[in-house]
Amino acid sequence: MPSEQALASLSNSLVYAALGIYVLAMLSYAAAAAVAPVRMQRRATAVALATVIAGAPSSGPASLDEPTSSQRAGFGWRTGTSLTVLATALHALGVLMRGLASGRAPWGNMYEFALVGALVASIAYLVLLRIQRRSAEDLRVALSLGVWVVGLVALTLGLAITVLYVPAGPLIPVLNSYWLVIHVAAAITCAGVFTVGAVCHLLYLLQVRSGRRAESGTGRGRRTTLPSAETLERIAYKVHVFAFPLWTFAVIAGAIWAENAWGRYWGWDPKETWAFITWVMYAAYLHAAATPSWRGARGAVLGLLGYAALLFNFIGVNMWISGLHSYAGV
Repeated sequence: MPSEQALASLSNSLVYAALGIYVLAMLSYAAAAAVAPVRMQRRATAVALATVIAGAPSSGPASLDEPTSSQRAGFGWRTGTSLTVLATALHALGVLMRGLASGRAPWGNMYEFALVGALVASIAYLVLLRIQRRSAEDLRVALSLGVWVVGLVALTLGLAITVLYVPAGPLIPVLNSYWLVIHVAAAITCAGVFTVGAVCHLLYLLQVRSGRRAESGTGRGRRTTLPSAETLERIAYKVHVFAFPLWTFAVIAGAIWAENAWGRYWGWDPKETWAFITWVMYAAYLHAAATPSWRGARGAVLGLLGYAALLFNFIGVNMWISGLHSYAGV
C-alpha cells in the first residue's frame, strides 16, 4: 500500500493533469462554437448566390442542421466531450487519492470542497449531454454549456491549486463526524449542479438580449450557436428542480449536525444565515418559474442571485467572516 504522502502526491498530479485536459476541452468547444456560425454564414451566402444565378426562389438561410455547417462543429463537440470525459476520470481519481491519503471523506476544507464541487459540475454536464436527444439544438446545448461549464471547472481547479491548497491531513475535531459525509456531500452535489443551472440562466439572458437586438435591427443578423431561449429555460428549470430538494436536505442535515455539535439546531451563524438566503433565492426562482408574469428574465435573475449567494457562502463566509463555521483550512 503506497504511503499517505505518495497518495497525496499522486492526487496532486492527477488534478494537474485533469486541469490541463479540461483547458483543452474548453478550447475545443470554443473553436467549434466559433466555426459553426462562420460555416453557417458561408453556406447561407452560397445558397443565396446559387439562387440568384438559377433564378429559383430562396429556401431561406442555412441552419445548424445543414451538414456543411455542423460537420466541423460536431467534430469539435466530440473532441471536447471526449477530452471532458478523460479529464473527469482523472479528476475523480485525484479526489479518490486525496481521500485515501487523508483517510477520510475528501471534503474537509475549502480546497477539497472546490475539488469535489468542480467534479460534480463536470459530471452533471456529461449526464446532461447523455440524456439529451441528438439534434441540432442539442449540438448548440453541448457547445454553449461546454465552453462555460468546462471553463468554470478549469477555473475552479486552478484557484483550488494556487489559492486554496492545503496538504492532505486529518480532520479538525469539530468536523470528525459522520454528518460530514451526509451534510457536506449533499451541499457539494448541489453546488456542482447549481453551477450548470447558473450557466443556463446566464446564456438565457444573453440569448434574450441577442433576440431583442435582432428585432430592433441592431444585431446585424449575427448567427449564434446558443440554444433557443426556451431550451435554456427548460434545462435550467429541470436542473434546479433536481437540486433544490437536495439543498433543502443539506440545510436540514446541517441543522441536525449543529444540534449534535453545539446543542442547538439553528443559531443564525453566518454560514447558516447565507445557506438560508440561498434557499430563499432558489425557492423564489422556482416560484417565479411557475408564475407566468415572472418567467423568463426575471426568473433567470433570481436564479443567478441564488448562485451568487451560494458562492458567497462558500468564499466570503469561509474567508472573511468569523463564526462557528470558521474552519476553511486556508
